Amino acid sequence: MPPPEGCGRPLRKGPRVKLLIAIPVHNERKYVAQVLAKVRSFHDDVLVVDDGSTDGTSQVLADMAQRGEAHLIRHRTNQGYGQALIDAFAFAGHQGYDWVLTMDCDEQHEPERIPAFKEMIATDQYDLISGSRYLNPTCSDDLPPVDRRTINFNLTAILNRLFHWNLTDAFCGYKAHRVSAMRRVDLTETGYAFPMQLWPQVWRAGLRVTEMPVKLIYNDPTRTFGGQLDDAGRRLRHYLGVLSAELRKLNAEPEAEAVDAARPEEPAAISRAGLSTAAPLWAARWAEACGCGA
Repeated sequence: MPPPEGCGRPLRKGPRVKLLIAIPVHNERKYVAQVLAKVRSFHDDVLVVDDGSTDGTSQVLADMAQRGEAHLIRHRTNQGYGQALIDAFAFAGHQGYDWVLTMDCDEQHEPERIPAFKEMIATDQYDLISGSRYLNPTCSDDLPPVDRRTINFNLTAILNRLFHWNLTDAFCGYKAHRVSAMRRVDLTETGYAFPMQLWPQVWRAGLRVTEMPVKLIYNDPTRTFGGQLDDAGRRLRHYLGVLSAELRKLNAEPEAEAVDAARPEEPAAISRAGLSTAAPLWAARWAEACGCGA
């Protein structure tokens, strides 16, 4: 078979993708300077959203911004993880970026994976590239706290049943987002339940999703969410409530009713009993409500 016309000429390079790395930060003075230095060794266009830090992080970031080492958005008070991401997407849209790669500032997301995200972005096949700590597990991975793993596992399973997906990690914040695709969603959830609003909207907008393996790292398993969300049962109930409400906003009533049926009625009792033992009970209730097998 003869080679196509032009074979042997240098391939024309596609347009340069304008990528922003966005990092929400709240009281990360211990990590912020070294994390940003390492991130910038792989990609030097970085936005930091300082979400009301009170431990000296703000001054470190202000100095870095003054030196031109990062863009900076400063919240005077803590507005929440979700709001930090919403502001990052707005910044990227206004500044003409094509993609936003979000990652954390506590050394639990390895900057070494940035080139892999860039390679996946360059294929131009996806709108959302979601890191997964459970897609390709290794013996060197850390062990996550039991309640976090259990909540993640079961909510990921619910999303998969709802939307006919094969996700393995619904809560990983290491994600690449196509800016033009993110204009098709309307995100308002300001707290840690942000993924429970994001995923239904991604589904309804028909965005193209894939996962990429990232290392499972828990440097400090004692880190807390704050307030009532430190109670695992209440956290689970809150996440399911946000998911149900979002489905209703999208007029997906049968799906919302199925989520409601799986929502634990007594979160405090579930927490006392241990979420890991209670989870199969409400997971079974979910499967029965949505007509799926257990």
